[in-house]
Amino acid sequence: MLDLLIEASALRDKLPSREWLVFDVRHDLADPAAGRHAYEQGHIPGALFLDHEQQLSAAKTGRNGRHPLPERQEFAAFMRTQGLTRQSRVLVYDGGNSMFASHVWWMLRWLGHDKVVVLNGGWPAWVAAGGAVETGSNSPRLTEAQAVQDLGLPAAPGMKTVDVQAVLANLDAPAFTLLDARSAERYRGETEPLDPVAGHIPGALNRPSNLNVGPDGRFRPVTELRHEFDALLQGRDAAQMVHQCGSGISACHNLFAMELAGLPGSAVYPGSWSEWCSDPARPVARSEA
Repeated sequence: MLDLLIEASALRDKLPSREWLVFDVRHDLADPAAGRHAYEQGHIPGALFLDHEQQLSAAKTGRNGRHPLPERQEFAAFMRTQGLTRQSRVLVYDGGNSMFASHVWWMLRWLGHDKVVVLNGGWPAWVAAGGAVETGSNSPRLTEAQAVQDLGLPAAPGMKTVDVQAVLANLDAPAFTLLDARSAERYRGETEPLDPVAGHIPGALNRPSNLNVGPDGRFRPVTELRHEFDALLQGRDAAQMVHQCGSGISACHNLFAMELAGLPGSAVYPGSWSEWCSDPARPVARSEA
């Protein structure tokens, strides 16, 4: 678990350090400016802010979801401008429940950079641990060598993805099981605050990502997560699971929780429900409580 999560008390003893690259990824889907405002009001010293709307998503076409996954080489080039090198140890944190942090953790692992950890409990845990607070804003500090260094990405992504065509094909010839990380109400189609159509992809199971954390936003004990995911899998191999949500963000929270529980190898459908429901020809399922 140490290579996935770090506690605020342990991190406090390691920072500041040139060895660490720290990213603040606080975000609010309903108020995109809230994350940067919170960052400027106070953040871990030296942290850089990454914006889920402007920097961590590709251009939206209206048919590719609310947070389209960037091209891998383009994302690598952007992260290099933020100071990422092959030697970087990366810390990612958000406003508390690690939903956005686990998404960036997954994106970096997808690039092929595996030296990345999530701050358990996020910003509130850092403050509660007596961590130092810095205000204002930071810019990347690149040496000349860093600015030109090739990240040397492996040919294959470090994390698996499936696209919408694979999900369509899976309806008639099941090869994997979808796990929807949205709330039960959104999954059932009772409400839909962000996308134009309510419901879920036919055949998908549901595990709201907020079940992975306690009231303090910290991940629940590994033994509990393992027990619950084992019950959900019902004998399926973790590699047969594909995570999705509204736009590919909270899907990564379920994947991260499975990794914590010792169940690696699952994939993500980045376009998720917001891409799926953009085409009225694709089937929609709804279910009663």
